[in-house]
Amino acid sequence: MGATVTTNEHALLDGGPGPLGATYGKMMMWFFILSDALTFSGFLAAYGFSRFKFIETWPIADEVFTHFPFLHGVDAPMYYVALMTFILIFSSVTMVLAVDAGHQLKKTKVAVYMLLTIVGGFIFLGSQAWEWKNFIKGEYGALETTGGSVLQFVDKDGKRVALADFAKVLPEERETLTRDKGVWFMGESSIPSFSVAEVAEGFKANPDIYIRSEFVNKDKKKIVLSREESLKRIEDAKYVVEGANLAHNEYGHKLFADFFFFITGFHGFHVFSGVMINIIIFFNVLLGTYERRGSYEMVEKVGLYWHFVDLVWVFVFTFFYLV
Repeated sequence: MGATVTTNEHALLDGGPGPLGATYGKMMMWFFILSDALTFSGFLAAYGFSRFKFIETWPIADEVFTHFPFLHGVDAPMYYVALMTFILIFSSVTMVLAVDAGHQLKKTKVAVYMLLTIVGGFIFLGSQAWEWKNFIKGEYGALETTGGSVLQFVDKDGKRVALADFAKVLPEERETLTRDKGVWFMGESSIPSFSVAEVAEGFKANPDIYIRSEFVNKDKKKIVLSREESLKRIEDAKYVVEGANLAHNEYGHKLFADFFFFITGFHGFHVFSGVMINIIIFFNVLLGTYERRGSYEMVEKVGLYWHFVDLVWVFVFTFFYLV
């Protein structure tokens, strides 16, 4: 007797219903989302372990992300990051509306809501680029000691003071420091605005300026040293730090900058990929591709990815910026 094989009209591999009624395409998207979620979980877990290991020197987010476009000099802690988050979440809402319109086979509405989703994605990417620019450039500047400690400067009221506000310009020739010119811990991609000597001389000439260490007290505020302690600490300064990069960070521990660039950059790559895919789907909608198929399932699959990207940012925003 021969075995009889019956084939379903909607086989799993030809796009028909599979487990739990999901098509093959949806199942593969869910598998991708699950694997990517584990990747982001590992990154955030590594960030959490590093933060609590160096909790005493970890930068305070409210003091780092204080910029807002067109409001120069205005202290707006976390306001712009919150706005970015709202824009990304709102783009997820427009994606839901696009999927719903697809279920109703309403081509025009699908196109409109897809376009709004794309615009929201571009605004978020532009905002993230602007945030990176300010983070890299810095605002106040600081000194780094031989041991890697960061020394910031404040006035008698505890407010940050920029190096340009007190540093003296000395008649000295300066060149970019590199590792092959002497000391192993010194290296810079470009010449800072001031030398260590110019900052030190300006500090000594301004008795109302104090050094704030990178250490945080029980009240979650950085410790301000006395004038005498400040004069001793500045003697250990070996490097002028302006902004942040993978090697130096004027805001505090350099691992903070490393995780910032890596995690937000990795998420930004996901958003960029999502925007590019959304653009392709948008043009397919305009061309009537899915209308001829009688199904807008592709919009739904892309929507799953976009919702995942938005959800990941909520976790990044919570653990990186708020906690």
